[in-house]
Amino acid sequence: MKKPEPPPKHTYSVIKSNTINYLLNSGKFQELYKLERENYLYWEELKYRVKKWNTPPEEIWQFLKNQRMFSRSRFEFSKLSGFTFLISIPGFIQKYLHEFDMHLGGILEGQAMIPPEDKNRYLISSIMEEAIASSQLEGAVTTRKIAREMLEQNRKPKNKSEQMILNNYHAMKWIVRNKNITLTPERLLEIHLMITSTTLDEKEDEGKFRDNDNVKIMDENNEIFYTPPPYLLIKRLIEEFCDYANDKEVEGEFVHPIIKGIILHFLIGYIHPFIDGNGRTARTIFYWYLIKKGYWLTDYMSISRIILKAKSQYARAYLHTEYDENDLTYFIIYNVKALNVALKDLKKYIHKKTLEKRRMLSLLKETSFNERQIVVLKDILNDRNKFFTVKQIELRFNISNQTARNDLTGLAKRGVLVEKQSGRKSQFFPSEDFDKILNIR
Repeated sequence: MKKPEPPPKHTYSVIKSNTINYLLNSGKFQELYKLERENYLYWEELKYRVKKWNTPPEEIWQFLKNQRMFSRSRFEFSKLSGFTFLISIPGFIQKYLHEFDMHLGGILEGQAMIPPEDKNRYLISSIMEEAIASSQLEGAVTTRKIAREMLEQNRKPKNKSEQMILNNYHAMKWIVRNKNITLTPERLLEIHLMITSTTLDEKEDEGKFRDNDNVKIMDENNEIFYTPPPYLLIKRLIEEFCDYANDKEVEGEFVHPIIKGIILHFLIGYIHPFIDGNGRTARTIFYWYLIKKGYWLTDYMSISRIILKAKSQYARAYLHTEYDENDLTYFIIYNVKALNVALKDLKKYIHKKTLEKRRMLSLLKETSFNERQIVVLKDILNDRNKFFTVKQIELRFNISNQTARNDLTGLAKRGVLVEKQSGRKSQFFPSEDFDKILNIR
């Protein structure tokens, strides 16, 4: 990734009258206002957009920065130098936040979106997706198919990449169960240990704050993008981080919970309290905070899967904030847009699965298979090499071991599955008469 160009230093000086006259008389003022309202451009993109205008881009940037002064607030996370940030919430972000409030935490909307009988299945699936994508963001090298099979079959990891995914999976399940905890430095270390166990170069770095300043954020060419705060400040910064995460703000101040979750995400990366695993920990804390604040539908969304599609934009959102006066707006906009895409994907996924379920239920309406058994049969229709274990069904549907066993042996008794032994485990494969028994032509 190419290092972003730092913007011209904002001097808060009076803008030249010929610049103002040009913007007003040429109609470019309205165009600039529209760009700002819909995009909140960083310097590089602004410079590209206005390069054919008859005035220096630096002057337009100064004009734009002056305008931003009237619509942004200051957020002082810490009295320490470098920890005062700027925040603007443009209109298009406010619109997204309203939609999230209507869907992500609303009881009626949320329940209508996900059929109650399918909630456990969708929850397990989404946690798997987030665990896989978050690990791939940090370098895990494996396919989504292999990773899902490992989690579904409860197979032991074969390498570091699979271990990263399994760790993330356990961490995501943990925060869903412990959404109401008070975050402390000790609990943050517990989460980090859960995420990084047996995956770091030095085992002693797992579940431990860094004790040196040898950490630099660099690209593949070893060019330094960012240098985190000195390690001697970490203790104080993490205590302040936990206070902020536990909503110990100044009375009367309010930050929208989704914006605050994004800020917490950013701060872990900015403080960089660990030698490694900062990104995975940051995204886990983001999920924890939103679930804690009642946005329960985020349990069912994989934000990291969206970020994975545009890793460089994710990294640039961090850098744009750091390079432009600690303006958090850039990072907020990126993550709100990612959250919006994740919500749309969830709606499409649920709609698709609902139609598939209806078709399958129609196909099997004359049978006595239960819904979980029908899902197993649908999986086989999609992949004739598929096989199942009792543990896999138990984890997938969040049911007891005995119920999972009854489901599979019931299918075997009906002749659609065949049970085979693999060591001490039973594996269930589609039978040769699968199509015939289900009357599939």
